[in-house]
Amino acid sequence: MTAAWSAFSYLLVVGAGVSVALQQVLNANLRAELGSPWWAGFVSYFVGMLAMLVVALTSPGPRLPDSFAGAAPWLSWNSWLSWTGGLFGALFIATAIFMVPRLGAATVLALIVVGQMLGSLAFDHFGLFGLAHQPVSPTRLAGAAALILGVVLIRL
Repeated sequence: MTAAWSAFSYLLVVGAGVSVALQQVLNANLRAELGSPWWAGFVSYFVGMLAMLVVALTSPGPRLPDSFAGAAPWLSWNSWLSWTGGLFGALFIATAIFMVPRLGAATVLALIVVGQMLGSLAFDHFGLFGLAHQPVSPTRLAGAAALILGVVLIRL
């Protein structure tokens, strides 16, 4: 990977992070406009679903029936578990809709990142959900501690 491609990749991911922060603020505003956190969450997912549908229909690659043809049996544990990802996204959206007005966008997003890091460390350490086993090390724990310190500093 070239240095320019690496820099672009990092900037792209940072931009995705900014978009998550913006999404949470816009969802909180939509909650106030609609008077309902549930309809705000629904609208957020519906608009996102439409955008993903456009990308799926216009991108090269297998079409939906072809994708299902090679899928694992629907009743297997791994297949069932894979289909629940949207539920966790809904939990994320609902939590943010409720908490951004109370705690502020910076605190909510910082806490979300801490949760993501702690969960990721556990998933890696135990090799959960098909991930390669990557043991927790003192360096990785120090990184998680630095994120927690960041939340404390943001709250001051």
